[in-house]
Amino acid sequence: MDLADALAGLDAHPWARVSHAYGPAEDLPDLLRALAEGGESAEEAISELYSCILHQGTVYPASVDAVPYLARIAVAAGAGATEVLCLLGGLAESEDEWEIAPGAVRSAVADQIPLLTTLLAHEDVDVRLVTAWTLGHTRDADAALASLRGRWTAEADPGVRAELLVALGRVDLPGATVEAPALLGPATPAPLRLAALRIALDAAEPWTQAHHDAALGLLPARQFTVDRYSLHHRDPLPAIVDTLLHRESEADHESAFALLDAALRDEDPEVRAEALSAAHRACHLSRSAPERLVPAIAPLAAAPQASALLGGLGPAGAEAAPVLAGLAARPDDEAADDALAALVRVAPRQAAPLLAGDLDRRPRALAAAADFQAPRFPYDPALLAAVRARLATAGLDNNETARLVHLLRRWGPQAAAALPELYAVLPGFPYAATAITAVAAAGPQAERERAGSVLRGAGGSLAVARAHHDLTAETDVLLDAVAEALAGPRVSAEAAEGAAALGAAAVGLLPALRAAVGEDGGTTVPQLDGDIAVATALWQIDGDAEEAVTILASVLDRTAGNQLWYRWTVVRALRAAALLGAGARLLIPRVEQLLADPEKAPAAALALLAVAGPDAVDPVRLAEAALHSAETGADVPGACEALQALGATALSVHQRRRVAELAERDRRIVGSGVAGGIIREDERLRAALAAI
Repeated sequence: MDLADALAGLDAHPWARVSHAYGPAEDLPDLLRALAEGGESAEEAISELYSCILHQGTVYPASVDAVPYLARIAVAAGAGATEVLCLLGGLAESEDEWEIAPGAVRSAVADQIPLLTTLLAHEDVDVRLVTAWTLGHTRDADAALASLRGRWTAEADPGVRAELLVALGRVDLPGATVEAPALLGPATPAPLRLAALRIALDAAEPWTQAHHDAALGLLPARQFTVDRYSLHHRDPLPAIVDTLLHRESEADHESAFALLDAALRDEDPEVRAEALSAAHRACHLSRSAPERLVPAIAPLAAAPQASALLGGLGPAGAEAAPVLAGLAARPDDEAADDALAALVRVAPRQAAPLLAGDLDRRPRALAAAADFQAPRFPYDPALLAAVRARLATAGLDNNETARLVHLLRRWGPQAAAALPELYAVLPGFPYAATAITAVAAAGPQAERERAGSVLRGAGGSLAVARAHHDLTAETDVLLDAVAEALAGPRVSAEAAEGAAALGAAAVGLLPALRAAVGEDGGTTVPQLDGDIAVATALWQIDGDAEEAVTILASVLDRTAGNQLWYRWTVVRALRAAALLGAGARLLIPRVEQLLADPEKAPAAALALLAVAGPDAVDPVRLAEAALHSAETGADVPGACEALQALGATALSVHQRRRVAELAERDRRIVGSGVAGGIIREDERLRAALAAI
């Protein structure tokens, strides 16, 4: 096929009638022509095509229309076809579809199978390999199976045969499963052995000793990866472990752990490194993984991957504490800092004196100790002295200052000796005001007065003024700071929250608060959050819920229909409605609608409990909405809070069993978040569910 045939009808096609990620697809003819002509312009064109018709894995109406041209360009391009075939395969693979019928793009690629199969016999190995990958993603057994089977019989290259087997698994899994067992032995080339393992996993076959031996014999397996062009490519060992742990049987879980344990103890450092990556995934998926794997991970603690994993395990990694402590005590180097950062989370009391002795050279350990999301780091007198000395050092950056101040804030009155250092950094670091309040609040009267005087003289920033009010209960400083903020061009949620904290003392600010409500119908998150805070402040100042309800209703109206951007804004609005209690009854119909949205359901359930009252709601219905949110991972912390508020007696027997299952099952209920906090948060929520 020549270039003219490949582009036949290109300019006459009604591109303006279909859209891609950036709107009407009128730019596609130029991009497709540049792609067909090759050279540097083709590299730019393929990048642009990925961006507009396969944008971050999403396909569009224009994606369907582009497929025939891409297929013809691939055939015309010969040895240069691999990039075009990769794009076609990615289009067929995608299940993230925008304004098109489900499977429309995949069907469009399948329609090109008679043309694309000619490339299975191409002289270039890469072209044959990517063609097999693309045909497999069509999942079209009728059109692709015969060609794939014919090439399977004729193909000699192990890499292409591996991709052909995976493709056969997509279009005819039972047939591919018949081929796979004979390919597990050590005589089979590694890529083909790996493909056979994948077929066995896809077919949900029992994991046997033969599978274990084949997987272990392939490590390190990254070099043999099949399906390398997939949008969702994963490393082989984590993929195997992931599949086994998603099965429900203890035998499959033990198979995953036995494979990891053996790999973690392997003599080859590359195998151990690959196993650590897979163990990280296992511990994030399975509650039983840490206990099973820590004995094999602990001796590897010197590796950054291992220390990070152990730190994420927290107390579950206690067996590794002696090894981590030995590493942390070594001379100044990154490995010692990594080990101490892990020890901070695994055995904090053991870590405290080590951190005190080397505070200026252990930035990662300090960050772990001062983690805003982690439990309070235990007070230690030597560490307090080290923090004071470090805080008095000239030239600290804001990050280190914030961490030192946060440690003192968490220690509260125990850190009273550090008040002079906090006073010293306050002018350049307003966050120190919150620590001053926390430290001085329970101290002697003279100390409180001194702290109040320092905060009063530190300027009118909202953070400092709020801390002064929290410490002294005096209103003038915060009133002045809030009034100044309300006079600005855009009112922040922080200013409105400051007014709310003043309560009735802020009655003089009501006109400014009312004027601050977004009359222009603003839909940015800061504008909406500001309106929510103003609504709360109006109610807390004068006790009249009517204005607050009107504002909250407006926020809910402005966020309707955009589930992605406004998730947490809506949750904040619902929590504000809950504060209003019975005064927010007019919002009940809007709130009830949100029970169907798993991301908003827990906050909606809590709002209905507070607004309508426990006697006027169906607790089983609210529990169902919260449970669905927890089971789908949409808002697990919110769901636990809602279930706690409802109480076990409000749940049906079936619902109580589901709560117990969430608490007792092996698979974690928290699937995302900051890597170091996923396990900690899962354990916290597991305990909350168990209590219910």
